[in-house]
Amino acid sequence: MLLSRSATAVLRRTNRCIASLDSIRCASTATSGDSEDQTHETTHHLLASSIISDDPSTTKRHFRSILSETKATSLLGGGIDRIAKQHAKGSLTARERIDLLFDQGSFREVDGLVVHRCEEFGMGKNRVPGDGVVVGHGLINGRRVYCFAQDFTAYGGSLGEAHAKKIGKIMDMALRVGAPVIGLNDSGGARIQEGTDSLAGYADIFQRNVDASGVIPQISVIMGPCAGGAVYSPAMTDFIFMVDTTSYMFVTGPEVVKTVTNETVTKEELGGASVHASGKSGVAHGSYPNDVAALRAMRTLLDYLPSSNDESTMPERPVIDDPHRLVPTLDQLVPDDPNQPYDMKDIIREIVDNETMFEIQPDYAQNIVTAFGRMEGRTVGIVGNNPMTLAGCLDINASEKAARFVRFCDAFNIPILTFVDVPGFLPGTGQEHGGIIRHGAKLLFAFAQATVPKITVISRKAYGGAYDVMASKHLKGDANYAWPGAEIAVMGAKGAVEIIFRGQDVEKNTADYRDRFANPMVAAQRGFIDDVIEPHDTRRIICDDLRLLRSKKMHTIPRKHSNIPL
Repeated sequence: MLLSRSATAVLRRTNRCIASLDSIRCASTATSGDSEDQTHETTHHLLASSIISDDPSTTKRHFRSILSETKATSLLGGGIDRIAKQHAKGSLTARERIDLLFDQGSFREVDGLVVHRCEEFGMGKNRVPGDGVVVGHGLINGRRVYCFAQDFTAYGGSLGEAHAKKIGKIMDMALRVGAPVIGLNDSGGARIQEGTDSLAGYADIFQRNVDASGVIPQISVIMGPCAGGAVYSPAMTDFIFMVDTTSYMFVTGPEVVKTVTNETVTKEELGGASVHASGKSGVAHGSYPNDVAALRAMRTLLDYLPSSNDESTMPERPVIDDPHRLVPTLDQLVPDDPNQPYDMKDIIREIVDNETMFEIQPDYAQNIVTAFGRMEGRTVGIVGNNPMTLAGCLDINASEKAARFVRFCDAFNIPILTFVDVPGFLPGTGQEHGGIIRHGAKLLFAFAQATVPKITVISRKAYGGAYDVMASKHLKGDANYAWPGAEIAVMGAKGAVEIIFRGQDVEKNTADYRDRFANPMVAAQRGFIDDVIEPHDTRRIICDDLRLLRSKKMHTIPRKHSNIPL
């Protein structure tokens, strides 16, 4: 169960809703029956058969009574018993999640009275106000955000025609005003009773995901089941986050897998957070231990993101970390031995404001770091090879992870800082057969196409084609630097000597090669880097460059769209 103070406060509000509904029912003579289905049926019939009276005031009073009960009923979703079951699983309800996500009292619900119009399979007698999804908008850290939260307590959160239209409406509203959309997914999938209307509803949402891509940030939080066609809406959003043990995503469930392939697998093993947020699939961008932690993290993430692709919506925080601060620690962080690992995240934290960053996909492709940070109060996107894993080599997963992150930053006008320590692409038949050529080209394409400010720092080594790929000067980098101990070459000294001299005088030739190439001098002489800088001066120089590049303009070649090697 969730035990934080904020979650406890939300549960108290749920109990107040229950008490409020009980008091309304006691005051009304028009309601009867104890079961959830009877309650929903009674509410529907009350709306359809108001007392006909010659006195307008009586009619209005009666309608207000019906309206009050209907709104109170909608606050309880599928009913008290199902809320208890949701809590027993360690999960919050849709409304409790919204209370935690938004600034207190700022959320305004839209379409809270909507019900489905399906009459098949007894559905006409079971209409829940809201139709299993809560939609609306509110403030997160004082900025407008739109949201839909599927309610598993009502119809298992399944998507029908009315449910889909509510989500579509809120996405349209977000696009019109230029504000982010967050989807809190907790759904059993398509509502089978509504047939093709459900399928049409999914397609309508998919189209809106595409229309909104690159225009407003879209975030999906998987907080329960998300199966079948439902997974493709989150897959087209910018970020997907999951909750450990209670959320899962898959196209076909364990039963279908068992029937088709004779594999026995649990939901967690097939599509849980341990699968998608770790090194197995990379579908999700992170996972959290419970609903409360996930929602708090979303508030933090949104604080880094602009409201839309309009540059004026970029958040800017008060500068409390001196942009001219020297960082002597950086002079000692990178080992002299090129084969000794170190954590690139330590370097990043020393450079960004207040040593704070929000990492994207921290448990997937750990040989590359992708994160948001701030420099002089403004958001930056950060990409860095991490020698702690696979020596910082680029492989299939790292290339895709970084490419998608770079394209997001470029779409939303977020400057990109790249920290390079890369010995090349990971060799092996597994990588070659898996398509490293095509996948590596995605990262190359993303960096080359990006028109936002691009600043690159080579901390130790940049070998071979990986040097070119990692936001080199040749890909229209705006500012490219190297630290004094950096090496920029086709390959490391040992490998180069073995090829050039075929094993003759290895020690002497290796020493000569290192004297010639194991430093950034040649690259500086060619203009491939703009300067060789001291590590402790890196933050000051980057802040100066970012300030200068705020007015950067680039003209692009007219085209319908490019053809990235997907």
